[in-house]
Amino acid sequence: MTAVVSAGPGWLSARRLIPGALVARRMACGFSRRDVAALVKLSPREVFLYEEGLRAPSPIQMERLADAVGCRPDELIDIELGRETLADLRFAVGLRLIDAAELVGRSRVVRDLGVSAETLSALECGESISGQGWDDPVVTGRLLASLAKIYGVPTRMVLDAWMRTRPTEPAPLVEAPGRGGPSRSAVAAWASLNERQRVYLGEIMRDDRMTATEMWMRRLQRLPVPRASEWRRLPLALKAAQAQTGYTRLQERLRRRGVHDPGTGGTVHALARRGLVVVTEDVIDHPVAGEVVRVLVEITRRGRAAARAGLDEPADVDHQPHLLSEWLWGVLVRVAAAEPEGLPEDRLAGRSLFFLGVGYRNAVGGPPSRGLIESVPVLAAGGTHVEEFRWRLTDLGRHHVVSFADLYRHRYPRVDCAGLEGLVV
Repeated sequence: MTAVVSAGPGWLSARRLIPGALVARRMACGFSRRDVAALVKLSPREVFLYEEGLRAPSPIQMERLADAVGCRPDELIDIELGRETLADLRFAVGLRLIDAAELVGRSRVVRDLGVSAETLSALECGESISGQGWDDPVVTGRLLASLAKIYGVPTRMVLDAWMRTRPTEPAPLVEAPGRGGPSRSAVAAWASLNERQRVYLGEIMRDDRMTATEMWMRRLQRLPVPRASEWRRLPLALKAAQAQTGYTRLQERLRRRGVHDPGTGGTVHALARRGLVVVTEDVIDHPVAGEVVRVLVEITRRGRAAARAGLDEPADVDHQPHLLSEWLWGVLVRVAAAEPEGLPEDRLAGRSLFFLGVGYRNAVGGPPSRGLIESVPVLAAGGTHVEEFRWRLTDLGRHHVVSFADLYRHRYPRVDCAGLEGLVV
């Protein structure tokens, strides 16, 4: 009988210098300890303690040490690739909590969260945070993107670090960056509209986006999701007494803008004639009014582009830029299906390790692997020696599979996900 031994949570250890790294850098620059001490305004003894691993420098001291010997802070820190936490990412660029909070506070999109050194500390420690927006994955996704910019790393690195640090919470919704400016035809289509028509088109686009986010959340929660051709047809109105049926969400939006009145039908049909929306009808069974005709409106690609151009809004939100490619998802499925014993090491080779395996980096000087799998030793019977190594999911890898399996199935239907039943209920 063999036993698989986990590598353990080594990433929780103190962030000390890599043994010998500072000494090697210092000597390559031709510096003595006294030279480095003078550059970073420390005593030679303090530099000695850092070099010997007897003391861990603060983030600002780490930044000064790295600058003195001509390298990045993360080249000196003893953090295993693919196990970074939120605190590690901040530490690697030499930022104190108060510095990071000040930089985040300058970002307009997350200003409402009221980020402070205290809330960042709670975030990094996995503690609960109360306040408006902190339980909204869309809002925390914007914070995540802001942190990525400040720390100078890909957004997916901050997402993975977030999920390692806060494994029991839903993952933030990551938005893809916008793609260039509007086309001339989109600008011209917007210019052809009067003010009322612009309000209508803008509110239809925003309701469409809200619905798209709701569908994303349903997939995350493994709830049934209708086809896009169905949910993109937004309820505009019910042809019945409003005292019985109330208002649709889109009507409420228009009411708040002061443009919901008897001219609604004419405005929407004017947009339809320009090819900006499509208007259809169906019949539903209303619990109070009985059988009712429902008017549906769907924004077209042309309408969406025109609204974005006129309102200076980003391209359609894509909450999937952090997902793996089809090839890497297939590799991760193979490892997941082999749990809990693990996949024999010789069954997994090639470039996938540089993107998925703990301790790997996919290019010289590039970002580290995502750390979704790790090589763990298998002990022989009696625990006398290591018999072999096998690939297993890390905690983050398991969290990633459980959180996004349904999205992957929808995105890559050709990948055989048989064997995930034990992980994804």
